[in-house]
Amino acid sequence: MESSTTSTIVEALTKAIVEHRLHPGTKLAEQKLADHFGVSRTLVRQALFQLAQNRLIRLEPARGAFVAAPSVDEARQVFAVRRMLEAEMTRAFVRGVTPAKIKALREHVAQEKAAVDNEDVAGRTELLGDFHVRMAELMGNEVLAQLLGELISRCALITLMYQTTSAAEHSNDEHADIVKALAAKDEERAVRLMNEHLLHVEENLTFDRKVPTNDISMALQ
Repeated sequence: MESSTTSTIVEALTKAIVEHRLHPGTKLAEQKLADHFGVSRTLVRQALFQLAQNRLIRLEPARGAFVAAPSVDEARQVFAVRRMLEAEMTRAFVRGVTPAKIKALREHVAQEKAAVDNEDVAGRTELLGDFHVRMAELMGNEVLAQLLGELISRCALITLMYQTTSAAEHSNDEHADIVKALAAKDEERAVRLMNEHLLHVEENLTFDRKVPTNDISMALQ
């Protein structure tokens, strides 16, 4: 029962953040949340810890929990670093490509498509980001996979909050095209498609969405 209550709180807060009902920087008071959900502060604390691991909120010692507020500048810098890294990763992937690796990537792209079709915003964001980590894992480069994972989780809240459904569909299509180029061992095309894809994701983030509220009760209604 406890874990289902924790996941209910996590789900409700995630939805409120993603749907822009809670403003970045909003303080999430434990007692207010405990009252709202009718649970103990211990359960609220567990939920907040999970959200902090997902980078949706930040926990500050002696100050409490706040909705994370990644800046547009941070997003741009993260994408710049990713383009540098992933161009070389794509080259290396083509040089060591095998049918098994292509099969694994195609299966991943199919999962993305299902999440996009089902309008599973959190699921599609995670899968679309994981595509890039999956490439590094399939190459057997754990350091690159870890590094990309960290960069992508810094992007995740930004993407979660600012990527539209049509842009997510577009990302999925672009992943499918990248896999085709990798399968054909067309190195130049694969690198060009990867670079264009990352530029498109960045360009399609809508940073002018409606202003959300700081009122926790209103946001969770």
